[in-house]
Amino acid sequence: MIVGGDFVVTMNDAQPVIKNGAVAINNGKIVAVDTQDKILAAYRASKRLPGEGKVLMPGLVNGHSHTAMVLFRGLADDLSLQDWLQNYIFPAEGQFVNENFIRVGETLACWEMISGGTTTFVDMYFKPDVAARVVERCGLRAVIAPSSIDFPSPGFRGWDDAFAAAVDFVKRWKGRNPRIIPALAPHAPYTVSPEHLTQAIQAARQYDVPLTIHLAETQTEVQDIQQRYNATPVQHLENLSFLESRVFAAHVVWPNESEIELMAKRGVGVIHNPDSNLKLASGFAPVPAMVQAGIQVGLGTDGAASNNDLDMWEAIRLTALIHKGKTLDPTTLPAKTVLRMATLGGAEALGLADKIGAIKVGLQADLIQVDLTSAHLTPLYDVISHLVYAAKAQDVDTVIVDGQVLMSERRVFTVNTEQIRREAIRIGEQIQAELRPSN
Repeated sequence: MIVGGDFVVTMNDAQPVIKNGAVAINNGKIVAVDTQDKILAAYRASKRLPGEGKVLMPGLVNGHSHTAMVLFRGLADDLSLQDWLQNYIFPAEGQFVNENFIRVGETLACWEMISGGTTTFVDMYFKPDVAARVVERCGLRAVIAPSSIDFPSPGFRGWDDAFAAAVDFVKRWKGRNPRIIPALAPHAPYTVSPEHLTQAIQAARQYDVPLTIHLAETQTEVQDIQQRYNATPVQHLENLSFLESRVFAAHVVWPNESEIELMAKRGVGVIHNPDSNLKLASGFAPVPAMVQAGIQVGLGTDGAASNNDLDMWEAIRLTALIHKGKTLDPTTLPAKTVLRMATLGGAEALGLADKIGAIKVGLQADLIQVDLTSAHLTPLYDVISHLVYAAKAQDVDTVIVDGQVLMSERRVFTVNTEQIRREAIRIGEQIQAELRPSN
Protein backbone atom coordinates (compact mmCIF):
# COMPACT_ATOMS: atom_id res chain seq x y z
CA MET A 1 0.00 0.00 0.00
CA ILE A 2 1.13 3.55 -0.75
CA VAL A 3 -0.20 6.47 1.32
CA GLY A 4 0.47 10.07 0.38
CA GLY A 5 0.26 13.56 1.77
CA ASP A 6 0.84 17.12 0.64
CA PHE A 7 2.99 17.08 3.77
CA VAL A 8 4.46 14.05 5.52
CA VAL A 9 5.26 14.97 9.12
CA THR A 10 7.55 12.14 10.15
CA MET A 11 8.71 12.92 13.74
CA ASN A 12 12.04 11.67 12.39
CA ASP A 13 14.74 14.34 12.69
CA ALA A 14 16.52 12.94 9.64
CA GLN A 15 13.65 14.08 7.39
CA PRO A 16 11.12 15.98 9.54
CA VAL A 17 8.65 17.27 6.93
CA ILE A 18 8.46 16.04 3.35
CA LYS A 19 6.40 18.07 0.89
CA ASN A 20 4.39 16.00 -1.60
CA GLY A 21 5.53 12.88 0.19
CA ALA A 22 4.43 9.28 0.43
CA VAL A 23 4.98 6.13 2.45
CA ALA A 24 5.22 2.57 1.15
CA ILE A 25 3.83 -0.13 3.44
CA ASN A 26 4.31 -3.89 3.28
CA ASN A 27 3.19 -6.52 5.80
CA GLY A 28 2.15 -3.83 8.25
CA LYS A 29 5.50 -2.06 8.30
CA ILE A 30 6.89 1.08 6.71
CA VAL A 31 9.35 0.10 3.98
CA ALA A 32 10.02 3.52 2.40
CA VAL A 33 9.49 7.21 3.11
CA ASP A 34 10.24 9.81 0.44
CA THR A 35 8.74 12.23 -2.03
CA GLN A 36 5.69 10.92 -3.84
CA ASP A 37 7.49 10.87 -7.20
CA LYS A 38 10.28 8.68 -5.83
CA ILE A 39 7.92 6.32 -4.02
CA LEU A 40 5.69 5.85 -7.07
CA ALA A 41 8.72 5.25 -9.26
CA ALA A 42 10.15 2.61 -6.94
CA TYR A 43 7.03 0.76 -5.75
CA ARG A 44 3.85 -0.72 -7.14
CA ALA A 45 0.90 -1.19 -4.81
CA SER A 46 -2.51 -2.84 -5.09
CA LYS A 47 -3.94 -0.10 -2.87
CA ARG A 48 -3.13 3.60 -2.88
CA LEU A 49 -4.47 6.35 -0.64
CA PRO A 50 -3.80 9.71 -2.31
CA GLY A 51 -2.81 12.65 -0.15
CA GLU A 52 -4.03 15.75 -1.95
CA GLY A 53 -5.14 18.32 0.61
CA LYS A 54 -3.92 16.15 3.49
CA VAL A 55 -1.04 15.81 5.92
CA LEU A 56 0.25 12.31 6.63
CA MET A 57 1.63 11.83 10.14
CA PRO A 58 2.09 9.19 12.86
CA GLY A 59 -1.04 8.15 14.70
CA LEU A 60 -1.64 9.74 18.09
CA VAL A 61 -0.64 7.91 21.28
CA ASN A 62 -3.07 8.28 24.19
CA GLY A 63 -0.86 7.36 27.13
CA HIS A 64 -3.49 7.29 29.87
CA SER A 65 -7.18 6.43 29.82
CA HIS A 66 -9.82 4.43 31.60
CA THR A 67 -11.45 3.60 28.35
CA ALA A 68 -14.83 2.09 29.13
CA MET A 69 -15.58 5.03 31.42
CA VAL A 70 -17.01 6.72 28.34
CA LEU A 71 -20.25 5.21 29.67
CA PHE A 72 -19.89 7.44 32.77
CA ARG A 73 -19.32 10.57 30.66
CA GLY A 74 -21.09 13.48 32.39
CA LEU A 75 -22.21 11.37 35.34
CA ALA A 76 -20.53 13.62 37.93
CA ASP A 77 -18.83 16.93 37.20
CA ASP A 78 -17.36 19.97 38.96
CA LEU A 79 -16.01 18.02 41.94
CA SER A 80 -12.64 17.49 43.59
CA LEU A 81 -10.82 14.28 42.68
CA GLN A 82 -11.42 12.61 46.06
CA ASP A 83 -15.11 13.59 46.17
CA TRP A 84 -15.56 12.51 42.55
CA LEU A 85 -13.86 9.14 43.13
CA GLN A 86 -15.12 8.19 46.58
CA ASN A 87 -18.71 9.41 46.34
CA TYR A 88 -19.57 8.93 42.67
CA ILE A 89 -17.19 6.90 40.51
CA PHE A 90 -16.17 4.06 42.83
CA PRO A 91 -19.80 3.39 43.87
CA ALA A 92 -20.99 3.55 40.25
CA GLU A 93 -18.26 1.14 39.16
CA GLY A 94 -19.22 -1.28 41.91
CA GLN A 95 -22.84 -1.18 40.82
CA PHE A 96 -22.63 -1.14 37.03
CA VAL A 97 -19.27 -2.40 35.72
CA ASN A 98 -19.62 -5.91 34.32
CA GLU A 99 -18.46 -7.64 31.15
CA ASN A 100 -21.21 -6.14 28.99
CA PHE A 101 -20.44 -2.65 30.33
CA ILE A 102 -16.77 -3.10 29.37
CA ARG A 103 -17.61 -4.55 25.93
CA VAL A 104 -19.93 -1.69 25.05
CA GLY A 105 -17.79 1.02 26.64
CA GLU A 106 -14.56 -0.20 25.09
CA THR A 107 -16.16 -0.42 21.65
CA LEU A 108 -17.69 3.05 21.96
CA ALA A 109 -14.27 4.38 23.01
CA CYS A 110 -12.56 2.67 20.06
CA TRP A 111 -15.04 4.38 17.72
CA GLU A 112 -14.29 7.74 19.33
CA MET A 113 -10.52 7.23 19.26
CA ILE A 114 -10.38 5.96 15.69
CA SER A 115 -12.49 8.92 14.60
CA GLY A 116 -9.99 11.29 16.22
CA GLY A 117 -6.78 9.72 14.94
CA THR A 118 -5.60 7.84 18.03
CA THR A 119 -3.88 4.63 16.98
CA THR A 120 -2.40 3.50 20.32
CA PHE A 121 -3.91 3.89 23.78
CA VAL A 122 -3.36 2.79 27.35
CA ASP A 123 -6.38 1.32 29.12
CA MET A 124 -6.11 1.21 32.92
CA TYR A 125 -9.41 -0.35 33.91
CA PHE A 126 -11.25 -3.61 34.57
CA LYS A 127 -12.20 -6.86 32.77
CA PRO A 128 -9.06 -6.84 30.59
CA ASP A 129 -9.94 -9.96 28.61
CA VAL A 130 -13.12 -8.31 27.40
CA ALA A 131 -11.23 -5.12 26.56
CA ALA A 132 -8.53 -7.04 24.71
CA ARG A 133 -11.06 -8.89 22.57
CA VAL A 134 -12.69 -5.58 21.63
CA VAL A 135 -9.29 -4.14 20.66
CA GLU A 136 -8.58 -7.21 18.55
CA ARG A 137 -11.76 -6.55 16.59
CA CYS A 138 -11.50 -2.76 16.30
CA GLY A 139 -7.91 -2.87 15.05
CA LEU A 140 -6.24 -0.36 17.37
CA ARG A 141 -3.02 -0.91 19.32
CA ALA A 142 -3.36 -0.91 23.11
CA VAL A 143 -1.48 -1.31 26.35
CA ILE A 144 -4.08 -3.01 28.53
CA ALA A 145 -3.32 -2.63 32.21
CA PRO A 146 -5.94 -4.02 34.60
CA SER A 147 -6.19 -1.80 37.66
CA SER A 148 -5.38 -3.32 41.05
CA ILE A 149 -6.37 -1.61 44.29
CA ASP A 150 -6.45 -2.43 48.00
CA PHE A 151 -10.22 -2.36 48.44
CA PRO A 152 -13.14 -4.00 46.61
CA SER A 153 -13.43 -3.27 42.89
CA PRO A 154 -15.68 -4.71 40.17
CA GLY A 155 -15.46 -8.50 40.48
CA PHE A 156 -12.89 -8.51 43.29
CA ARG A 157 -12.81 -8.45 47.08
CA GLY A 158 -9.52 -6.55 47.28
CA TRP A 159 -5.87 -6.57 46.25
CA ASP A 160 -5.12 -10.28 46.41
CA ASP A 161 -7.70 -11.54 43.95
CA ALA A 162 -7.50 -8.42 41.72
CA PHE A 163 -3.73 -8.60 41.40
CA ALA A 164 -3.74 -12.37 40.89
CA ALA A 165 -6.17 -11.87 38.01
CA ALA A 166 -4.01 -9.10 36.55
CA VAL A 167 -0.92 -11.32 36.61
CA ASP A 168 -2.91 -14.14 35.03
CA PHE A 169 -4.01 -11.77 32.26
CA VAL A 170 -0.40 -10.73 31.65
CA LYS A 171 0.76 -14.34 31.43
CA ARG A 172 -1.99 -15.31 29.00
CA TRP A 173 -1.83 -12.27 26.71
CA LYS A 174 1.88 -11.55 26.47
CA GLY A 175 2.90 -12.33 22.90
CA ARG A 176 -0.62 -13.38 21.91
CA ASN A 177 -1.34 -10.41 19.67
CA PRO A 178 1.34 -7.90 18.61
CA ARG A 179 -1.16 -5.04 18.88
CA ILE A 180 -2.01 -5.82 22.51
CA ILE A 181 0.61 -5.24 25.20
CA PRO A 182 -0.45 -6.50 28.64
CA ALA A 183 0.74 -4.46 31.60
CA LEU A 184 0.27 -4.09 35.35
CA ALA A 185 -1.39 -1.11 37.02
CA PRO A 186 -1.36 -0.64 40.78
CA HIS A 187 -3.78 2.25 41.09
CA ALA A 188 -1.85 4.83 43.13
CA PRO A 189 0.40 5.18 46.20
CA TYR A 190 -2.57 6.29 48.29
CA THR A 191 -4.74 3.28 47.37
CA VAL A 192 -2.05 0.55 47.30
CA SER A 193 0.10 -0.41 50.28
CA PRO A 194 3.92 -0.41 50.11
CA GLU A 195 3.94 -4.21 50.26
CA HIS A 196 1.58 -4.45 47.31
CA LEU A 197 3.47 -1.82 45.30
CA THR A 198 6.61 -3.92 45.79
CA GLN A 199 4.71 -7.01 44.70
CA ALA A 200 3.56 -5.23 41.54
CA ILE A 201 6.98 -4.01 40.41
CA GLN A 202 8.52 -7.40 41.12
CA ALA A 203 5.88 -9.08 38.96
CA ALA A 204 6.43 -6.55 36.17
CA ARG A 205 10.12 -7.42 36.23
CA GLN A 206 9.43 -11.15 36.36
CA TYR A 207 7.13 -11.10 33.34
CA ASP A 208 8.95 -8.23 31.60
CA VAL A 209 5.91 -6.04 31.06
CA PRO A 210 5.22 -2.32 31.50
CA LEU A 211 3.73 -0.90 34.68
CA THR A 212 1.62 2.23 34.94
CA ILE A 213 0.42 4.11 38.02
CA HIS A 214 -1.26 7.38 39.04
CA LEU A 215 1.38 9.48 40.78
CA ALA A 216 1.50 12.85 42.59
CA GLU A 217 -1.82 13.84 41.02
CA THR A 218 -3.08 16.18 43.75
CA GLN A 219 -1.84 18.11 46.75
CA THR A 220 -4.14 15.93 48.86
CA GLU A 221 -2.22 12.86 47.70
CA VAL A 222 1.10 14.50 48.51
CA GLN A 223 -0.08 15.40 52.03
CA ASP A 224 -1.57 11.94 52.57
CA ILE A 225 1.61 10.09 51.56
CA GLN A 226 3.73 12.49 53.59
CA GLN A 227 1.66 11.77 56.70
CA ARG A 228 1.64 8.02 56.16
CA TYR A 229 5.22 7.39 55.05
CA ASN A 230 7.12 10.61 55.78
CA ALA A 231 7.90 10.99 52.08
CA THR A 232 6.42 12.56 48.97
CA PRO A 233 4.73 10.17 46.50
CA VAL A 234 7.71 10.05 44.11
CA GLN A 235 10.22 9.61 46.93
CA HIS A 236 7.97 6.97 48.49
CA LEU A 237 8.20 4.91 45.29
CA GLU A 238 11.94 5.46 45.14
CA ASN A 239 12.25 4.17 48.71
CA LEU A 240 10.51 1.00 47.52
CA SER A 241 12.97 0.60 44.58
CA PHE A 242 9.94 1.02 42.33
CA LEU A 243 11.11 3.65 39.85
CA GLU A 244 12.61 2.32 36.61
CA SER A 245 12.27 2.56 32.85
CA ARG A 246 9.39 0.07 32.58
CA VAL A 247 7.27 2.42 34.72
CA PHE A 248 5.22 5.25 33.24
CA ALA A 249 3.28 7.47 35.60
CA ALA A 250 0.08 9.37 34.92
CA HIS A 251 -0.42 13.01 35.92
CA VAL A 252 2.68 13.80 38.07
CA VAL A 253 1.30 17.25 38.82
CA TRP A 254 3.19 17.84 42.08
CA PRO A 255 6.81 16.64 41.87
CA ASN A 256 9.55 18.87 43.23
CA GLU A 257 12.80 19.68 41.39
CA SER A 258 14.80 16.85 42.93
CA GLU A 259 12.04 14.36 42.09
CA ILE A 260 12.01 15.50 38.47
CA GLU A 261 15.75 14.84 38.33
CA LEU A 262 15.21 11.48 40.01
CA MET A 263 12.54 10.37 37.53
CA ALA A 264 14.77 11.42 34.64
CA LYS A 265 17.65 9.44 36.12
CA ARG A 266 15.48 6.35 36.60
CA GLY A 267 14.01 6.58 33.08
CA VAL A 268 10.41 6.85 34.27
CA GLY A 269 7.95 7.99 31.60
CA VAL A 270 5.29 10.56 32.42
CA ILE A 271 1.88 11.02 30.83
CA HIS A 272 0.47 14.55 31.01
CA ASN A 273 -3.33 14.80 31.17
CA PRO A 274 -4.13 18.50 30.85
CA ASP A 275 -7.90 18.21 30.43
CA SER A 276 -8.61 16.22 33.58
CA ASN A 277 -5.96 18.10 35.59
CA LEU A 278 -7.84 21.30 34.78
CA LYS A 279 -11.34 19.92 35.23
CA LEU A 280 -10.55 18.35 38.60
CA ALA A 281 -8.47 21.40 39.61
CA SER A 282 -5.52 19.13 40.33
CA GLY A 283 -3.04 21.80 39.28
CA PHE A 284 -0.51 22.51 36.55
CA ALA A 285 2.06 19.78 36.03
CA PRO A 286 5.63 21.13 35.59
CA VAL A 287 5.82 19.71 32.08
CA PRO A 288 8.40 22.21 30.76
CA ALA A 289 10.75 21.31 33.61
CA MET A 290 10.22 17.60 33.03
CA VAL A 291 10.94 17.92 29.31
CA GLN A 292 14.01 20.03 30.08
CA ALA A 293 15.25 17.35 32.50
CA GLY A 294 15.02 14.70 29.78
CA ILE A 295 11.94 12.83 31.00
CA GLN A 296 10.03 11.14 28.20
CA VAL A 297 6.66 12.93 28.42
CA GLY A 298 3.61 11.78 26.51
CA LEU A 299 0.02 12.98 26.48
CA GLY A 300 -3.21 11.35 27.63
CA THR A 301 -6.89 12.13 27.89
CA ASP A 302 -7.59 10.29 31.16
CA GLY A 303 -11.05 8.74 31.31
CA ALA A 304 -14.01 10.39 29.64
CA ALA A 305 -15.70 10.70 33.03
CA SER A 306 -13.16 13.37 34.00
CA ASN A 307 -12.34 14.98 30.65
CA ASN A 308 -15.12 14.44 29.18
CA ASP A 309 -13.84 12.98 25.93
CA LEU A 310 -10.98 11.01 24.38
CA ASP A 311 -9.90 13.84 22.08
CA MET A 312 -6.11 13.95 21.82
CA TRP A 313 -6.21 17.11 19.70
CA GLU A 314 -7.69 18.93 22.65
CA ALA A 315 -4.92 17.58 24.87
CA ILE A 316 -2.35 18.75 22.31
CA ARG A 317 -3.71 22.27 22.11
CA LEU A 318 -4.18 22.63 25.86
CA THR A 319 -0.63 21.46 26.50
CA ALA A 320 0.73 24.02 24.07
CA LEU A 321 -1.32 26.83 25.63
CA ILE A 322 -1.61 26.39 29.38
CA HIS A 323 2.10 26.13 30.08
CA LYS A 324 2.73 29.35 28.22
CA GLY A 325 0.20 31.02 30.50
CA LYS A 326 1.59 29.34 33.62
CA THR A 327 5.21 30.33 32.89
CA LEU A 328 4.34 33.69 31.29
CA ASP A 329 6.68 32.63 28.48
CA PRO A 330 5.24 32.29 24.94
CA THR A 331 8.25 30.22 23.86
CA THR A 332 7.44 27.46 26.38
CA LEU A 333 6.64 24.10 24.78
CA PRO A 334 6.65 25.12 21.10
CA ALA A 335 4.35 23.38 18.65
CA LYS A 336 6.94 20.87 17.43
CA THR A 337 7.68 19.75 20.98
CA VAL A 338 4.01 19.24 21.83
CA LEU A 339 3.23 17.34 18.63
CA ARG A 340 6.17 15.09 19.42
CA MET A 341 4.71 14.45 22.88
CA ALA A 342 1.47 13.25 21.26
CA THR A 343 3.29 10.82 18.97
CA LEU A 344 6.90 9.74 19.43
CA GLY A 345 7.15 11.12 22.96
CA GLY A 346 4.19 9.02 24.02
CA ALA A 347 5.70 5.96 22.36
CA GLU A 348 8.97 6.59 24.23
CA ALA A 349 7.18 6.99 27.56
CA LEU A 350 5.40 3.66 26.98
CA GLY A 351 8.57 1.89 25.86
CA LEU A 352 7.24 1.42 22.32
CA ALA A 353 9.44 3.79 20.31
CA ASP A 354 11.05 0.84 18.53
CA LYS A 355 7.64 0.05 17.03
CA ILE A 356 5.55 3.22 16.70
CA GLY A 357 5.50 6.99 17.06
CA ALA A 358 7.28 8.09 13.88
CA ILE A 359 7.19 7.59 10.13
CA LYS A 360 10.43 5.74 9.70
CA VAL A 361 11.52 2.66 7.79
CA GLY A 362 11.11 -0.45 9.93
CA LEU A 363 8.41 0.89 12.24
CA GLN A 364 4.82 -0.32 12.23
CA ALA A 365 2.54 1.52 9.82
CA ASP A 366 0.38 3.36 12.37
CA LEU A 367 -0.53 6.46 10.36
CA ILE A 368 -3.23 9.06 9.97
CA GLN A 369 -4.19 11.49 7.23
CA VAL A 370 -5.52 14.86 8.38
CA ASP A 371 -7.64 16.87 5.95
CA LEU A 372 -6.30 20.42 5.54
CA THR A 373 -9.12 21.84 3.45
CA SER A 374 -11.46 23.19 6.15
CA ALA A 375 -11.88 26.90 6.78
CA HIS A 376 -10.08 26.78 10.14
CA LEU A 377 -6.99 25.34 8.42
CA THR A 378 -6.87 27.87 5.59
CA PRO A 379 -4.47 29.39 4.58
CA LEU A 380 -1.47 27.30 5.62
CA TYR A 381 1.97 28.70 6.43
CA ASP A 382 3.29 26.11 8.87
CA VAL A 383 1.79 22.62 8.92
CA ILE A 384 2.98 21.77 12.43
CA SER A 385 1.49 25.01 13.76
CA HIS A 386 -1.85 24.10 12.21
CA LEU A 387 -1.76 20.58 13.67
CA VAL A 388 -1.14 21.88 17.19
CA TYR A 389 -3.12 25.12 17.35
CA ALA A 390 -5.97 24.67 14.85
CA ALA A 391 -6.64 21.04 13.92
CA LYS A 392 -9.60 19.17 15.38
CA ALA A 393 -10.56 15.54 15.73
CA GLN A 394 -13.07 15.80 12.89
CA ASP A 395 -10.26 16.79 10.50
CA VAL A 396 -8.87 13.25 10.66
CA ASP A 397 -9.76 11.57 7.38
CA THR A 398 -7.89 8.25 7.42
CA VAL A 399 -6.56 5.95 10.15
CA ILE A 400 -4.18 3.06 9.55
CA VAL A 401 -2.85 0.63 12.18
CA ASP A 402 -0.39 -2.14 11.33
CA GLY A 403 -0.99 -1.34 7.68
CA GLN A 404 -4.74 -1.96 7.99
CA VAL A 405 -7.16 0.84 7.12
CA LEU A 406 -9.55 1.36 10.05
CA MET A 407 -11.13 4.57 8.74
CA SER A 408 -11.18 6.31 5.37
CA GLU A 409 -13.07 9.45 4.38
CA ARG A 410 -14.34 9.55 8.00
CA ARG A 411 -16.01 6.14 7.66
CA VAL A 412 -14.99 3.68 10.40
CA PHE A 413 -14.81 0.12 9.07
CA THR A 414 -14.15 -1.90 12.23
CA VAL A 415 -16.98 -0.77 14.51
CA ASN A 416 -20.72 -1.16 13.96
CA THR A 417 -21.32 2.43 15.03
CA GLU A 418 -25.11 2.43 14.93
CA GLN A 419 -25.37 -0.75 17.00
CA ILE A 420 -22.86 0.38 19.63
CA ARG A 421 -24.54 3.77 19.91
CA ARG A 422 -27.87 2.08 20.63
CA GLU A 423 -26.29 -0.20 23.23
CA ALA A 424 -24.47 2.69 24.91
CA ILE A 425 -27.68 4.75 25.10
CA ARG A 426 -29.47 1.76 26.66
CA ILE A 427 -26.82 1.38 29.36
CA GLY A 428 -26.91 5.11 30.02
CA GLU A 429 -30.67 4.96 30.49
CA GLN A 430 -30.28 2.07 32.95
CA ILE A 431 -27.66 3.97 34.96
CA GLN A 432 -29.75 7.13 35.03
CA ALA A 433 -32.86 5.22 36.10
CA GLU A 434 -31.06 3.61 39.04
CA LEU A 435 -28.97 6.57 40.17
CA ARG A 436 -31.45 9.36 39.49
CA PRO A 437 -34.94 7.89 39.69
CA SER A 438 -37.73 10.21 38.65
CA ASN A 439 -40.25 11.33 41.27
